[in-house]
Amino acid sequence: MHWHTRYTFGLALALGLLLPPAVQAGCSRVINVPVAATGQSVIVDGDTIKGIYPDLLRSLGEKDGCTVALTAVPRARLEMLFETGRADVLIPASKTPKRDAHGTFIPLVHNRAMLISIKPGRAPIKSVQELLDQTGIKVALVRGFDYGSAYQGLVAALETQGRVIMEVDGLSVARLLKAGTVDATIMAPSILAGAMVDDERVRGLIDKLRFESLRELPWGNSGAYISNSALGASDKAALQTALERAARSGVVWKGFQLYYPAAVLQGSIRPL
Repeated sequence: MHWHTRYTFGLALALGLLLPPAVQAGCSRVINVPVAATGQSVIVDGDTIKGIYPDLLRSLGEKDGCTVALTAVPRARLEMLFETGRADVLIPASKTPKRDAHGTFIPLVHNRAMLISIKPGRAPIKSVQELLDQTGIKVALVRGFDYGSAYQGLVAALETQGRVIMEVDGLSVARLLKAGTVDATIMAPSILAGAMVDDERVRGLIDKLRFESLRELPWGNSGAYISNSALGASDKAALQTALERAARSGVVWKGFQLYYPAAVLQGSIRPL
């Protein structure tokens, strides 16, 4: 059985077994959660939205009395909706100071962004400065992704050098890598590999990906932000309790293990 096909039954079973009965009264209204395609974490297939986090959020309706309404939007628009209080939840999201100004963060897994390329011949790159010095390496990034201040500084420096192409999602980046239009990207490996597995045009590149950690992009937390402005105190508390329970149960990490091969997770995703 192909590694990603085990997900549907495996995660459903994990959700049922790992999440204990709810003790909260639940949410007073439907929770609005716009999402963007993010590897296997969030899969947008026409009108269908599925993946690790959509299934987790839908389980909160039964387990915790918080029903969610999911809508698909581009990642950059998703960030804007959250910052302006028009999204109740931002998921998945790495913890950053900018997002902290607009919401309460609930960590679900540890993650880090890595330099990802498909050309094995060059010398290793271990730091931001080494990447900046390699001016022949063109980089594709996803608009709206944010891995903290060091990442934002690197993006600004690469843009100043004229070495960046901004794209809407991981699959678009994968196509540029395959075409040779760019040489590398910077994101969580699970996002890129997760986008590639569902598209036969780039699926064959997964085993050729090279992952390198940059010294200035350390381990951080990925999870969900609950809006400080869109929700009332009781609904915010109910959601926070539900997501913290999910984090403690380990169900999110189980979903990653079911959906991804160990080689993709190694060095980029780990449980809390």
